[in-house]
Amino acid sequence: MSTAPLSMRRHIVFFGRTNSGKSSLFNAVLGQQAAIVSEKRGTTTDPVVKAMELIPFGPVALADTAGTGDFSDIGSLRMKKSYDMLDRADVAVYCADPDDFSEEEYKKAAGLFDKRKIRHLLVFTKADITDGKTRRELCRAYPEALFVSSSDQAAVDDLKAVLNGILSGMEEEKPILSGLLSGGAHVVMCIPIDSAAPKGRLILPQVQLIRECLDLGMTCSCATPDQLGLLIKNCEKVDLVVTDSQAFGQVAGIVPEDIKLTSFSMLLAAQKGDIKAMIDGAKRIDFLRDNSRVLIAEACTHNKTHEDIGTVKIPALIRKRTGKNPGFDFCAGHDFPDDLSRYHLVIHCGGCMITKREMNSRIMRCVEQGVPITNYGVALAQLSGAGDRCFEVFDA
Repeated sequence: MSTAPLSMRRHIVFFGRTNSGKSSLFNAVLGQQAAIVSEKRGTTTDPVVKAMELIPFGPVALADTAGTGDFSDIGSLRMKKSYDMLDRADVAVYCADPDDFSEEEYKKAAGLFDKRKIRHLLVFTKADITDGKTRRELCRAYPEALFVSSSDQAAVDDLKAVLNGILSGMEEEKPILSGLLSGGAHVVMCIPIDSAAPKGRLILPQVQLIRECLDLGMTCSCATPDQLGLLIKNCEKVDLVVTDSQAFGQVAGIVPEDIKLTSFSMLLAAQKGDIKAMIDGAKRIDFLRDNSRVLIAEACTHNKTHEDIGTVKIPALIRKRTGKNPGFDFCAGHDFPDDLSRYHLVIHCGGCMITKREMNSRIMRCVEQGVPITNYGVALAQLSGAGDRCFEVFDA
C-alpha cells in the first residue's frame, strides 16, 4: 500500500479561508510537518499533496490548499489552484476558525461540494482556544461538525475515524476487466518496445492488468507485436488481446476476427470514465477541417521523443486520415483548461496517472461545454480502421 500511486488513492482535500488552521490540521493528520505553518495569512501558496496510510482504510492522498477569501491578484491565482484541487477530491475537509467563521462562505463552499458530489466535513479548528459560548452556539447551529485542535491527538484521531468511515462507505473502483471476462479466461497483452517505452520496466496500465488477471483467476501472456502471431498460434485459447494503442494497425491484422481486441487505454477509459462518450468523440475525427482546433491532453509529464504518441503520432494520423490540417494545442499534468469553447475535439491520454474523479471532472467539463472528447486508445482504434471491431468489446 505504501507504494500505491496517487492515481489509485482516495484524495482528501483540506479547504477553507486563509488562516483557518488548514495547514496545522493537515500536518497533524499526516503526522509530519509537510506544510509550512504561520500566523501570517496566505502562507500556503500552492497545493501540497502527500501520500499516507489511513488505518484501517488504506492508501490515501492528503492535499493542503491555499485559503479562500484573498482577492488580491496573487490571491486569486492561489484560490484558482485551490478550486482546481476539487477535481481530485473524494472528501473535502472544510476548516473554519470558530472566531472568524463566515457562514456565507461555508454555505457557498458546501454548495460547490454538493454540486460536484464531494462528501465533506465541517471542522472547527483551534478548539483549544475557542471560548465556551462560541463553541456552544456553533454546536447548536452545526451539530454534525467536529471541533479539533491540531495539538490534541485524541481529537485528530477522532477526525481520522470519521474519515475512515466515509471512505469505507464509498463504492470501490471497478476492475479494469469488469463485465468483459470471467475467471479462467486467457488474456494476451501486446507490448511494443520502442524508444518511447521506459527502459527496464512496464508502464502502470500494463502492470495493473497483469495483477488484475492474477487476482481474478485468469491467465495472461505478453508479447511484442513481432511475436504476437506465434504466441496466439501456440495458445489453446485466447479470450482477449489487449494492445498498446500505437500498435493497433499492426495488431488488428494479426489477431483473428473471432478473438476480441482492445487496448490498455480503452480499458482505462471504460474503468475511469465514459467509454460511450469516448467512442462518440472518436467518430468526430472524420469531421475535422483545416480550421478545426484539437486539444491533446496528457495527465502526466514526460520527456517527448520523435515517436511520442500525443504530440507526434496522433496529429500525423489525423492529417493522413482526414486529408485536413487542423490546429493542435497540448496540455500536460493537472493543467486542463477551464474554457474549452475554442476546441472541436479533445483527445485525452488513458489517464492512468490521475484519479477516476479527476478524469470524470474533465469529461463533464467537455460535456457541459458541448465539446466531444475521446482518448488515445479509442482515437487510435478509429484511426487504424479497427474502431468498429474494438468498440464491440464494450457493447454490453
